[in-house]
Amino acid sequence: MESPLWTETHRPDLEDLPQDDVREYLQRAVDEPLNLVLQGPPGSGKTAAARALARAAHENPDSDLVVVNVADFFGRTKSDITNDPRFEHFLAGKSSMSKRDMINHVLKEAASYAPATGAYKTLLLDNAEAAREDFQHALRRTMEQYHRNTQFVLTTRQPTKLIAPIRSRCFPIPVRAPTAAETVTVLERIVEAEGVEHDADGLEYVAGAADGDLREAILGAQTTHETRGAVTMQAAYETLGEVGHDDAVTSMLDDAEAGDFSDARSTLDDLLVEEGFSGDEVLTAVLRVGRSRYDGERLAEIHRLAGEVDLDMTEGADDRVHLSHLLAELGA
Repeated sequence: MESPLWTETHRPDLEDLPQDDVREYLQRAVDEPLNLVLQGPPGSGKTAAARALARAAHENPDSDLVVVNVADFFGRTKSDITNDPRFEHFLAGKSSMSKRDMINHVLKEAASYAPATGAYKTLLLDNAEAAREDFQHALRRTMEQYHRNTQFVLTTRQPTKLIAPIRSRCFPIPVRAPTAAETVTVLERIVEAEGVEHDADGLEYVAGAADGDLREAILGAQTTHETRGAVTMQAAYETLGEVGHDDAVTSMLDDAEAGDFSDARSTLDDLLVEEGFSGDEVLTAVLRVGRSRYDGERLAEIHRLAGEVDLDMTEGADDRVHLSHLLAELGA
């Protein structure tokens, strides 16, 4: 997309968050700041909620909110970290440090400086499950040392990956996936602000295709608008149906159930390699197609298998291996 992403230009304020319980918890955190863990599935709005909290809590959120994507941090080289404009002033003359020490130093320095306004600042650690255990122990010490002037907010889809000393120092806030109706409300606010032609059926189709992933729904609506000039039912079907490749997924499931495992896996390879879908996107498409072709115990079995595969993929290894296991189970 050449235009700015709607996920960035329409970041929600606290009152715009679709989940009632999350809004209530975070409003309390504005009045009584404490360390938080926002935990929930991908695309449920954890990071957006944390940023909304900071805007509500700080007079100068641009200065008093420090955001570190932990997964990105650990996947970068020392040179990338040193040259990042957000961190280079913390690391001047520190090039001889190990990467782990660099990361610890950045967080300690970020936590130590005084807030620009008010009594405290917020340090947001996004995708916190990516932090190694030794880093988490160092983070726990930093949290203890600077608790008077720094609020620590961690977002994660795997809270069990956080060590117990960190979990015990944070109030957990479950961020569930928004319902289809809640997603439609968010989409309606955005398309009306953008002046985009739309209809209720189009918004409902986009929300249903995203299956609880709010980020995907917003980007889906923007893609539909930029491709077709409107977010109507016909436009959404033509745009997102092409993106979803549901016909290929249907063929893959047909082959798996018929015992043609080689053909099913060949289609899976096409989706993952040729089309460039992630394992999560393929799994979401399998569930979407499954809901239209199965019911009762068979549908429940598909969801059970999908849950196991989703957990396996979050633990690592090859998405192709885990999705192939699902296809083999369907054939069995």
